[in-house]
Amino acid sequence: MKIMLEELKQYENLGTPKYFWEFLTQVNKCEDTWTLDDTSRYFYNKVIDGLSIFDGCIHFAKCIGIITVDAEGCITLNAELNPFPRSENHLYNKILEKILMVLKNDDVLQAIFSSENVSYDIIYRSIQIDNSAFDLRYSNFKDLLISFGFLTPHPDNNIPKYIVSGRYKRLFDQLLLPEIKIRKLGIDELRKTFEQKQIYGEEAEIFVLAYEKARLAEHPNLEKIEIISEYDVSAGYDLVSFCGVDSSEIDRFVEVKSFTGSPYFYWSRNEIDTARIRRESYYLYLVDREKMNEEGYAPIIVKDPFVNILGKPDDWNKRIESYFISYKD
Repeated sequence: MKIMLEELKQYENLGTPKYFWEFLTQVNKCEDTWTLDDTSRYFYNKVIDGLSIFDGCIHFAKCIGIITVDAEGCITLNAELNPFPRSENHLYNKILEKILMVLKNDDVLQAIFSSENVSYDIIYRSIQIDNSAFDLRYSNFKDLLISFGFLTPHPDNNIPKYIVSGRYKRLFDQLLLPEIKIRKLGIDELRKTFEQKQIYGEEAEIFVLAYEKARLAEHPNLEKIEIISEYDVSAGYDLVSFCGVDSSEIDRFVEVKSFTGSPYFYWSRNEIDTARIRRESYYLYLVDREKMNEEGYAPIIVKDPFVNILGKPDDWNKRIESYFISYKD
C-alpha cells in the first residue's frame, strides 16, 4: 500500500509510541486471531499519551507496512516485527525507521523537509526545521514526529523552529538527506549538469574539513569543526571552524570552491552577501582538485574575500554570467 501524507491529513491522530506499543503487543500475544473489532473494544474510552481519539492509527500502521489486515478484519504483524521487540524503545526505533523509509519520496514530506525549510544551528550543532514548514493540514504528522522524539522544540524558545533529535540524525542523513540533495538540484536536465559539480564540491569540502582539523589539532573542541552545507544551503558558507587554537567559539566561516588549472570559482549572490556581513570571519578556500591528494598540499585561503577579491579588480578577473530581470510596473 502506497502511503501519501496528502491522503492522511483527514485523520486527527496517526498514532503515538505508547499506542503502537499497546496495540502491537496485543496483536503479538493473542493466541487466536486479533481483529479490528478486538482493537476497537480494547481502546474504547482509553486515554494514551493524553489522547483518546485513534482514528488514523490502524490505517497508518497498514500504510507503513507494520501490519496487514485481511478481508475479515484479521490483523497480522509484518515479518519485520518477528521476533517481537523486547523493549518499547526498540519498537519505537523500528517504527520510526519504517515511517521515514516509506515516506522519503512523498512529495509533501519533501516539501516539508526541503532545503528552504531545513538549516543548521552551529551553536546547538543541530539540524533544524522551520515551524512554518508544517502546513496546518499536516499537523497530525508533525505531532507524530514529536511524539516519537524525532523532532523536539528548539532549545531557544525565541526561535520558531524544531530540531532533529541527535539520536535520529543517522536516520535523517541516511533516508531524508539524499532526497533533499536530489530535489535541490532541480529537474533531470539540471541534475545531470550539476551532478559532477556536486561531487567535486563534496570532495573539496571533505578535504578542507580534514585540513582544518589537522591545522587545529591542538584545539580541545575539534568535533565542532564540521560541514554544514548539506543541511543549510542558504547559510552562504560550507564549513564552520576556528581561527586558532585559542578560539573558544566558532569564528571562521569557510566557503569551499574547487578548481583545476588556474584558480577560478563561481560566487552566488547569497555567498557574497554573507561575506559582506561576516567580513574578516569569512574565508574562501580554493582547492585544486588535481593536487588535493598530494601530501602537504594546502588550499589557497582568502580572508575577507568581499574586500580582498571584489575590492581588488587588478588581481581577479570578473565576468557577469547572468542577470536578475523583473518587469517594471
